[in-house]
Amino acid sequence: MKSSSITLRNIRVICSTIFVLGIAGMIITSVAGNNVGLVNTIGGATAISALVLLVATITSNTVRPEVFVEADAERVERQISRLVEGGADETQVRDLVRDATNLGRKS
Repeated sequence: MKSSSITLRNIRVICSTIFVLGIAGMIITSVAGNNVGLVNTIGGATAISALVLLVATITSNTVRPEVFVEADAERVERQISRLVEGGADETQVRDLVRDATNLGRKS
């Protein structure tokens, strides 16, 4: 987890630098020589760096929205109810779910 946060930070720094330099490059190139091809190239690189920064930030978020957690809990509760209705001991089933949840948190 530590290396992924360092990598994400490096991506953010690189993309931010390219973005800021790209804005300056577009302004300088436009004023200095009005070279449309070069301005478009710099603008494209700037846009791509902004897009990479956006995607990296969005995909790094590992927290699930609350609504998905609640839906998972409801699904597990329905499965427990079906097992209990089928004759399983409710205490043992809930202990199994608790142990599985704890195991998942350790992974």
